[in-house]
Amino acid sequence: MPASITLLLVDDHALVRRGFRRMLEDEPDIEVVGEASDGHEAVAAAGRLRPHVVVMDFALPSMNGAVATRQILKAAPDTGVLVLSMHAEPSYVRTCLEAGARGYLLKNAMDLELVDAVRKVAAGVQVLDRRLALPTDERDEEARALTPRELEVLQLIVNGKSNKEIAIVLGLSANTVAVHRANIMQTLGIHNAAELVVYAIRKGLVSIS
Repeated sequence: MPASITLLLVDDHALVRRGFRRMLEDEPDIEVVGEASDGHEAVAAAGRLRPHVVVMDFALPSMNGAVATRQILKAAPDTGVLVLSMHAEPSYVRTCLEAGARGYLLKNAMDLELVDAVRKVAAGVQVLDRRLALPTDERDEEARALTPRELEVLQLIVNGKSNKEIAIVLGLSANTVAVHRANIMQTLGIHNAAELVVYAIRKGLVSIS
């Protein structure tokens, strides 16, 4: 673990970032070197600052924490990402871990839990909130039927993005996105976008910010 841990805070609420910053900067071995309010800013800041740890909300505008994690690790593969989320569903946890996140903590974690998790993630240790139960349930089975990339595409579909917009966010061609969209519908047995959005929300396969 580095002697001093540099950290990037990512949350779309300024008051939340301020609270986390005050808490974390009380620790002599943690230095908050930057903040970001959405996934795009987070990716750019992580590439520029190369922090040891990114503490990131899952439900970010336009690009969720799993998509942002995947892109951050492309630019800064040594960075440890700790996702904070209100959601304990296995599908959310699995999506983030498969995107490369090193930790997943529920947002109502105690202050000391967050500080301890930051230190563990900086040391290369995987951290999962002790309150998370990871049984195989209906939602998890449905999430497992989709690849991590398909779950990313599904999240952006629910966010109202077109194929062209999704292609830009994920760095794919619009044709590839169209194939992913078709595969998602075929896997889930759904035949139109409106039904797909309702189903994904009802089953907890995506986050609603």
